[in-house]
Amino acid sequence: MAHPIPGLHHVTAISGPPQENVDFYVGVLNQRLVKKTVNFDAPDTYHLYYGNETGAPGTILTFFPFTDAGPGRAGPGMASAVAYAVPRGGLNDWMTCFADSGRDFEGLRQRFDEQFITLLDPDGLPIELIETGRGDSGTATDGPTDDGFHSVTLLLADPEPTARLITDLFGYEQGREASEPDGFRQRFFSASHANGAIIDLVRFKGQSIGRQGRGTIHHVAFRAESDEIQLEWRERIMDAGLQVTPVIDRQYFNSIYFHEPGGVLFEIATDPPGFAVDEKQAELGSHIKLPPQHEDRRSQIERILPPIKLPNRQI
Repeated sequence: MAHPIPGLHHVTAISGPPQENVDFYVGVLNQRLVKKTVNFDAPDTYHLYYGNETGAPGTILTFFPFTDAGPGRAGPGMASAVAYAVPRGGLNDWMTCFADSGRDFEGLRQRFDEQFITLLDPDGLPIELIETGRGDSGTATDGPTDDGFHSVTLLLADPEPTARLITDLFGYEQGREASEPDGFRQRFFSASHANGAIIDLVRFKGQSIGRQGRGTIHHVAFRAESDEIQLEWRERIMDAGLQVTPVIDRQYFNSIYFHEPGGVLFEIATDPPGFAVDEKQAELGSHIKLPPQHEDRRSQIERILPPIKLPNRQI
C-alpha cells in the first residue's frame, strides 16, 4: 500500500452556544483556539477550531455552534467519543485539577492496559483523556492537545464492513478486542503511530437510534499528506464502490467526504496549507477569518455572529 492513512486529521462536532464551548475547551481543557471562522455552507454560524499551539493535524477538534440546537444522541452509524492522549503520569494532575474545581468526571478506568477518565463537555459530548506511554511525565498545565488525539470511537450495528474498509483500504492493523457494558470493542491502529492513530469500533447493543444535534460528532476526518495523495485516495474510494465528493477547498485544507459502510461520515483532509495561511502563528484564532466567497458580506456576518471572549486558561 503506497500511502496508508497515518491517522486522524480532525474531528468535527455540533455544540450549543459558542461562548460555553470556548469556555470549556480553552478555559478547562487548556486548548488553543487556533481558528475562528464560519461554517462555509452556513456563514451565519461560527466554525471553531481547537488544537495545539501550531494547529497540527491530529490535534484539531472543531465545532459548529448552534445556539438553538436541540440535544443529539449518539447511535449506530455515528462517532460517539473522542479521546486525547495524556503523557504517562499526567492523569493524576488532571483529576486533581478537576476535583479542586468541582468538575465532574468518570474514572479512573482501564481499557486495553491504558488508564483513562471521561468528562462531558457543556453539551454532553464525551471527552476521554487516556494515559499513554509517551513521555515520562505530564502536568495539567501542558494540556491534552500537546500530545494530540489518542483515538475516536465509532458505534456500529455491524462493525465488520467498516473493519474491512479501515484494514484493506486505509491500511490499519487490528489490535485487541474486549466486551464492554455497551458493546463489543475492537481496536485498529495505523502503523504510523502519529497523533490519532487509533480507531475503536464498538458493536452497539442498544435499541435507540442516533440523532445529530448538540453534543454529537458530525464527522471524522483522516489525514492525506498532500493534494496528490488525496486524489489517489479519491480514486481508491471510488474503486471500492463508494460515493465520494469532489475535492472541496476548505481554505486550511482540501477535503473529500464519503459515508463508510456503517454510515459514519468520513472526510479525508490534506495537511497543507494549514492554519497559518491567513494569520501569523502567534495570532492564530485572534480574528474572524472568512473564506473569499463570503468576504464581501463581512459586516453583515459580523453583526449576526455573537461576540466571543477568550477565557484565561485555568490550569
